[in-house]
Amino acid sequence: MVDVSTGRDAWPAPHGGPIQVFFTKASRPVIQRASGIYMWDRDGRRYIDASSGPVASNLGHGNARVLEAMRRQAEQAAFAFPGVFESEANRALSDLLTGLAGPGLDRAFFVSGGSEATEACIKLARQYAVVRGEASRWKVISLNPSYHGATLGALAVSGDCQAEETFGRLMTRMPKVPAPLTYRFPDGQDALGYSQICADALEEEIRRQGPETVLAFIMEPVGGLARGAAVAPDPYYGAVREICRRHGVLLIYDEVMSGAGRTGKFLAADHWPEGRPDLVLLAKGIAAGYTPMGAVLVPDEIVETLAAAGGFNHGHTYFANPLSCAIGHAVVTEMLERDLMTNAIRMGARLRQRLEEIQAHSAIIGDVRGKGLLMAFEIVADRSTKAMLPLSLMAPYRLAELAMERGLLIYARRTSKGVFGEWVMIAPPLITTEAEIDEISDLLAKTVTAYEVELSRAGVLPA
Repeated sequence: MVDVSTGRDAWPAPHGGPIQVFFTKASRPVIQRASGIYMWDRDGRRYIDASSGPVASNLGHGNARVLEAMRRQAEQAAFAFPGVFESEANRALSDLLTGLAGPGLDRAFFVSGGSEATEACIKLARQYAVVRGEASRWKVISLNPSYHGATLGALAVSGDCQAEETFGRLMTRMPKVPAPLTYRFPDGQDALGYSQICADALEEEIRRQGPETVLAFIMEPVGGLARGAAVAPDPYYGAVREICRRHGVLLIYDEVMSGAGRTGKFLAADHWPEGRPDLVLLAKGIAAGYTPMGAVLVPDEIVETLAAAGGFNHGHTYFANPLSCAIGHAVVTEMLERDLMTNAIRMGARLRQRLEEIQAHSAIIGDVRGKGLLMAFEIVADRSTKAMLPLSLMAPYRLAELAMERGLLIYARRTSKGVFGEWVMIAPPLITTEAEIDEISDLLAKTVTAYEVELSRAGVLPA
């Protein structure tokens, strides 16, 4: 338990775990209501949800269609355990998602969130290897930095030194390879050349571990909580696909954050057909914050192989819950019928333009990056050298505080104790309009200016 009675200092300083608290219990506002991209606290103050919470509320708040689907399914059957009953809602959502995902991602297994999806996917891949007579395959290679969830299995395949320091003894550490960073890469490299080095490092690591022991390679096609919306150069995706195919390694895309239309396509994977994954994780946007939900998309061949061997040895109380499935179906249907993926492309382009305008007049925005409505900017002390602000300043979290004072909610991030930089994610709901993008941008510009003034007065930046 955390004693909040002594005020802000009672909270440990946030260094970049999956949840970062920078308000005391007493100082956090109490939510009263929410509608569209706006939220109001109990005192009547309005906030713009410019990050969709933790990049989850893709439809915004209070969507009438989703609320009606929720009510209708709850009246029919809110819960029915899949070990006893089949569910029309489960089948309908599975058909919808797999139809959007396309060939090779033919079945869906539903869970209660992204971390559970990672766990289920790894266990599915492992059981498939065992059934096929490849029990020596158990290692899951991932990127450093990366983030795939907060449960122990998900943390084991996440690249975060702080998580390893705290929880390392509770889990089997999995191999890591360098992430194809597009801003903080080694001197003498460019983003394209470094991405090839990173792809080569994957092949080298598979060979070093022994290909017969490597089960899978997991990656986010667009960086999430560890890489701040970083998008690798296009050739990287085809390169890792071919490396995995060559060594019989399953390629897993963690699309918990980038999926469900956020980048302008249903899967971010669809931007790189040559990098087609074997399995995909979804969460966040498929239920848009209206219910806890995650999914694993799987090929027919894997499902049929496991079914013939007795089935998938895994499950949770709420997996394939009919209420959640009905909500997810309504969310995705609303996204399709309102053509929100196209809106994500259009508004994403406008958001990028506005962020670059802010960057042009800022001393502390070193990089703007992302795809669709999954955008981020990196905070630096010196744009020419990419030097970071002193970590003791907790710069992204201070920026989030200043933004909240102006009625703007943004998502501040630091992973691996700031080793790979500090950034803020700007990822408003897919329903966001051009006028709302401008409103977000105007408030963000005022926030950045206010922080720069603060840093100048403290002698951190030149006056």
